[in-house]
Amino acid sequence: MEKTRLRERLIQLTRDLVLIESTDAKPEERNRCFQLFRNHLEEVGGVTLQMHEKEGYESLVALPEGISRPDVLFCGHLDVVEHPTSDHYRSEIRDGSIIGPGAGDMKGQLAILLELFRHLHREYPGISVGMAITSDEERGGENGVKFLVEEIGLRCGVAIIPDGGSLTEITREEKGILHLRLLARGKAAHAARPWLGVNPLETLIASLSGIRAAFDEMIPEKFSADNPASHWFPTCSITNASTPNDSPNRIPEQAEAILDVRFPPPHTVESMLKLLKELAGKNVKVETIVAAEATHLKTDQRFVEISGEVAGKQAKTVAACGGSDARFFFAENIPVLLSRPYVGNLHGKDEWIEIDSMLDYFEICRRYVLEYVD
Repeated sequence: MEKTRLRERLIQLTRDLVLIESTDAKPEERNRCFQLFRNHLEEVGGVTLQMHEKEGYESLVALPEGISRPDVLFCGHLDVVEHPTSDHYRSEIRDGSIIGPGAGDMKGQLAILLELFRHLHREYPGISVGMAITSDEERGGENGVKFLVEEIGLRCGVAIIPDGGSLTEITREEKGILHLRLLARGKAAHAARPWLGVNPLETLIASLSGIRAAFDEMIPEKFSADNPASHWFPTCSITNASTPNDSPNRIPEQAEAILDVRFPPPHTVESMLKLLKELAGKNVKVETIVAAEATHLKTDQRFVEISGEVAGKQAKTVAACGGSDARFFFAENIPVLLSRPYVGNLHGKDEWIEIDSMLDYFEICRRYVLEYVD
């Protein structure tokens, strides 16, 4: 594909996708995003489109006619994190990047996958390349890729997921994930007479303080925020704290907090859960929302080499703090290639994706696919 034309199409499609507020709270917007994809894919000959749904979350699977297990499967998610108002869902071009919520996670990558899928099937009819787009990755992927792999039986030779690493950093392993709800119960009372109640907020705050101190002790001396290689240790972030209280002068009956815990081997889901329940204390209930073991992905060295050749810079494999849908393919012993264009400020309103690296990523995947399926 002519480079200038490709650049224009990737920019336009990315900006069109950013405009769609495809958040967890707006299923109608997620549906609108799927419809955009269907509109672009229905004109591709020799491809069948399948829609799947679980618990209100849809998935789109595009497969070559007569092929249920493609050699290569492109995989991405169209859901994005919530921002305060609809006005945030805009984009601009500045300093060689597309800037807007979801641009780097992962509307820009979806534009690449869509254009590459269309290009490959036009130029090489019948090529064994499929694509799966889901809508719940930001919520854990249970009703998206996990559902497709475990219940629908989706399989492939290798999965390409542009949702981690960078152009020249291909993820070889990811930390495990625990999303937990901590719940403390108390006794409601008037705030002017606190001795008549039991404040669950105080119980919860004490519990969170103990957890925070324990995880702070796990930070190694070599840690540097500027050195990703030093980030390979357990972390715990408090992402939400709330009560059902609607009055400033009332002690609430209960309080809860949400934790996002990440951990590398040799820690496991079992060992981290045991530790966190001990740290939380007997008066705080710990409920699991999402649990996933650390993953070691089967990275194809040829993909690493092609990435370096296209980028003009030596590529390498790295360990990543974040998680992705790659773990569901990993569980079925399917190799995953996890990298992406240069992105930044993920989940912020000024999220960005570098345009030149989008073209490079397109070319990396194009070259790799044509070698792999040859």
